[in-house]
Amino acid sequence: MKIKIICPGHLKEKYLKEAQKEYLKRLSAFCKFEIIEVEDEKTPDNPTDRERELILQKEGERILSKIKDGDYCFSLEIKGKERTSEEFAEKLNSLMIHGKSSLVFIIGGSLGLGENVLKIKNESFSFSKMTLPHQLIRINLLEQIYRAFKIINNEPYHK
Repeated sequence: MKIKIICPGHLKEKYLKEAQKEYLKRLSAFCKFEIIEVEDEKTPDNPTDRERELILQKEGERILSKIKDGDYCFSLEIKGKERTSEEFAEKLNSLMIHGKSSLVFIIGGSLGLGENVLKIKNESFSFSKMTLPHQLIRINLLEQIYRAFKIINNEPYHK
């Protein structure tokens, strides 16, 4: 199985980079994993609706350029379905059983995801109804994917 996370922007803080490195190492036992960082657009303070739309469109085009035919795409968004770790593991396992070998998780930038990206998703999910920093969500997502593989393989993982 191949899993990709596509997200605008780069991790800046050392502790986030170290966490990402650790989870990528752990995940290597279960799948091929790739994190694709696309350039994020500079967002002015108090952008107009038109500026927001253009920013989302440009970031969306960069994201879409990294998605291949056959990729099963999840968008992470506030309006998405919330799942328990066990439900998430069950979903990943079901996709693997049904021959989906390339999963893509799309994390939006500071303004979220544009309509051009939302149109191509297979499904969406949410970690919370709260607004969370997209750099921190990346680490949470890595941890939950790792946890899912531990659950799928009936391996212990602290709760």
